Amino acid sequence: MSEGDGGEPSVAEPPGRPAAAPGAPADGGPPMRGARRAAALTAVLLFAGVAAVLGLTTPWNPLPGHVPGGHVQADPSLDFTPHEIARAKAFDGAINPPAYSGLLVGLAVILVLGFTPLGSRFIGWTTARVRRRPLRVIAAAVALTTLLRVIGLPFDIWSEAVLRHYGLSTQAWPAWAVDQLKSLGVTWVMYTVALLLLYAIVRRFPRYWWTGAAAGGFVLVVAVSFIYPIAVEPVFNKFHSLPAGQLRTDLLAMAKRDGVPVKDVLVADASRRTTSLNAYVSGFGSTRRIVLYDTLLKSPRPQIESIVGHELGHAKRDDVLWGTLVGALGVAGGLCLLYLLTTSPRLLRRAGVAPHVPAARSTGPADPRSIALVLALVAAGTQLAAPVQNLVSRRIEARADAHALDLTRDPKTFVAMQHELSVRNIDDPNPNWAEYLLWMTHPSGPDRIAMARTWSKMRHAPIPPPLH
Repeated sequence: MSEGDGGEPSVAEPPGRPAAAPGAPADGGPPMRGARRAAALTAVLLFAGVAAVLGLTTPWNPLPGHVPGGHVQADPSLDFTPHEIARAKAFDGAINPPAYSGLLVGLAVILVLGFTPLGSRFIGWTTARVRRRPLRVIAAAVALTTLLRVIGLPFDIWSEAVLRHYGLSTQAWPAWAVDQLKSLGVTWVMYTVALLLLYAIVRRFPRYWWTGAAAGGFVLVVAVSFIYPIAVEPVFNKFHSLPAGQLRTDLLAMAKRDGVPVKDVLVADASRRTTSLNAYVSGFGSTRRIVLYDTLLKSPRPQIESIVGHELGHAKRDDVLWGTLVGALGVAGGLCLLYLLTTSPRLLRRAGVAPHVPAARSTGPADPRSIALVLALVAAGTQLAAPVQNLVSRRIEARADAHALDLTRDPKTFVAMQHELSVRNIDDPNPNWAEYLLWMTHPSGPDRIAMARTWSKMRHAPIPPPLH
């Protein structure tokens, strides 16, 4: 009887050959080679699908058409005072050390745990008294995610202290700690559900588990995108409909004029945690919603309308839906690639979960102790994909800006709003290449202001004058 399996019969093997554990890769046999070739081909096709969708739907030129005299170039000195630029630089210099340090340390820890036997030993130690396999998967997922969160906690505290110093955070430390615990709880739920499904499929279909995992991953991404606004966002914020009044009437009328079906505009109680300004659109279908930070409601009405016009641009183009499709295809392709990597005997030996090691009672990729390796591969893949995701996101955000300008026909207000956003959020007006690659999902404030002036030139409208 195998440990914790609930009574699986053992199978006699020919003399001289160690017993192959369930889920372990065959030693180069034709069926395994065929499965690996099929998984590799599927991964290539899925990633080609991602590239095709991105190539066809990403607005690489969000403001097409002839520009008399050429595009306006971003120049922070035109609209931001020396004090505003200096403050943004100082904030950037203060927030970057904890941000980069936390990223590097977190990656280093998970990669060391995943690509050395340390991770499998840690999971073996934390699950030593847990016999049933599903519970071992849950315990391993909770233990690893908690360890990573604890290691990153000093950097999170450091970042929070910087935000407090610059007036961006309004939370008391106890409330901040509660948010951290909520975030950890959401992480536990998401990782345990995903890993339980993955390891169940690996156990049930040891040779072709990539097929079920890819299909399941696709469905799971779509499901999460659909339910996230109603299941996860309320954990961190309270929402209420924008109260009846002229602002609500005007915003809904603007949405109707734009041809975007919006049943409601919600307000999030963001002021209990931050002073920054923001708005966003999430979900799709019946869960699609436009959300405004309550801090934004104190802005002049034309500026609020400019922000909502931007969000309507996302809704009109179904950006969340297309983003969900790209994410689902990417996850499905990633799971096929995960199959290729976790059926590599060399990589499994490096991670301490090599197949055919009776002394270690290993079951190769089906062994819950391989979760450290899985999370390391996911972390590496996510980080490698981030620059591409950020590049695409900046183009989509720029198209939404162009939509707001077309809808409101008010570039002067747009410029004032982008200046206000940059100053209130203390955004760096001159981000370096690393920030563009790793963090920036939106164009910089000066880039967005330059687009408004370019839009004005194209429409032969008055060009907004410099603010400074």
